[in-house]
Amino acid sequence: MTPQQIELVQHSWEQVVPIAKEAASLFYNRLFELDPTLRSLFSDDIDEQGKKLTTVLTTVVRGLKQLDKLQETVWLLGRRHVVYGVKDSHFATVADALLWTLGQGLGTAFTDDVKAAWIQAYTIIAQVMQAGAKHDYANYGDWLKSQNI
Repeated sequence: MTPQQIELVQHSWEQVVPIAKEAASLFYNRLFELDPTLRSLFSDDIDEQGKKLTTVLTTVVRGLKQLDKLQETVWLLGRRHVVYGVKDSHFATVADALLWTLGQGLGTAFTDDVKAAWIQAYTIIAQVMQAGAKHDYANYGDWLKSQNI
């Protein structure tokens, strides 16, 4: 990501934080509208799930300038999502719901540049999560060695 893209994602997210509860509700409603089968992956307490979502997004967004330090956390998050039943195909649906939610929450501030920056950020995060999910062992260091990183 470019420094400008990181700034766009971080600035736009800080505009969403004050309405985080409403944004999370919009997100999950949209997610389940796009794919009703995903509802079974979540507990009945969507408000609590929304808090977890906004906490994770805040951590990831604020850490984008030091993505190398954040990468292990995201990779392990991908490992945990396997246990929940998340599949690769779900990532596209989540992206659609997230972008839609950002559009709703930001209104006219959700410009084409902001959207493109979010797509770039989400793509990077999703790829690392998916790599964690697919690795044979829950050993981040082993995965790094296999990537020649």
